[in-house]
Amino acid sequence: MNQQEISNPLEGHRQRLRDRFQEKGIDALSDVEVIELLLTFGTPRCDCKQPARDALEKFKTLPEVLDAPAAALEKIKGMGPKNIFALQFIQGVARRYLRQRIQKKSYITSSKEVADYLIHALRGLRREVFMAVYLDASHAVIDSEILSEGTVNVNTVYPRELLKAALARNAAALVIAHNHPSGSREPSAQDEQLTRTLFLICSFMNINLLDHLIIGAGETVFSFADAGMMTAVRNDCAAIRTKLS
Repeated sequence: MNQQEISNPLEGHRQRLRDRFQEKGIDALSDVEVIELLLTFGTPRCDCKQPARDALEKFKTLPEVLDAPAAALEKIKGMGPKNIFALQFIQGVARRYLRQRIQKKSYITSSKEVADYLIHALRGLRREVFMAVYLDASHAVIDSEILSEGTVNVNTVYPRELLKAALARNAAALVIAHNHPSGSREPSAQDEQLTRTLFLICSFMNINLLDHLIIGAGETVFSFADAGMMTAVRNDCAAIRTKLS
């Protein structure tokens, strides 16, 4: 133990956490220790161990702590505006990093990275949000954006706005996604109908809707394509177009 650790035990404890991270990576730290270090960015002179423990006990998981609204975090003793800023800032940085990481990459070979980004962006939201990922003719990611936000149970999606945004980016294909604030990843009847409607409308503009992803709780998504449902949607829409022609 060096003289600095003897004179400042708090700093010595934090330095040991930093050293462990630098030597062995993030997996060498517990979730409580990760939260503690993040909180110290906001209040470097305060002991953040107990607020970190209380936050994890209240919200159960690290993602839930990072996703927690400021009003809920403020109720934790020892958690102030600077601590909350630190948590929300690192969450924002992570979202930007994941979003930019997928751009120009092929969706076919990078679908997991796209799913990781969507999970991080949409999981834990209290309102239902609809997002689109725009792809070029080779299925490379052009851009992504949130197109609409609804209530906890209802989300209004305007097909015209989706097409307008896709055409503005010269998108040849799309992946759409939305979250279920309840945590469920199972598609509802409304989700299936929305997929059919958007697939049919996009097909008239020669835009291919590749998949519809649902984000709930956990680290995985529900994929209409992986479940074989996009094939059924494609067949249904082909029959409708045949009748209209």
